[in-house]
Formats: sequence, C-alpha cells, structure tokens
Amino acid sequence: MVKFPEANKRLFGNVFVCRKCKTKIRTDPAKVRKGKVMCRNCNSKALRPVRKK
Repeated sequence: MVKFPEANKRLFGNVFVCRKCKTKIRTDPAKVRKGKVMCRNCNSKALRPVRKK
C-alpha cells in the first residue's frame, strides 16, 4: 500500500476506470455521479473508482 499521502492522492484521487474498456480517466467525482463524463475510447458513461490494491 502507498505510505505517503501525496502518492496516494496522485495514484487514486479522482481516478476512474471505464467498466467496458478498462481505460483510466482522471476527473471530478461529482461530474461522474451526475453522468456528465464519458469514456474517451468507447463513449460509455459506466465508470467506477480505481481499486486500491
């Protein structure tokens, strides 16, 4: 796990993954909840937060 808060924010903060094509997108969580953000590759609105391994 990441031990520094700066690294944790950089790797996991505001990062979402497309459920269809698995592309990472960095955007505001409020826009994702409202459905205003689409995937750049497949134009899907189905996004999930990136997993913290």
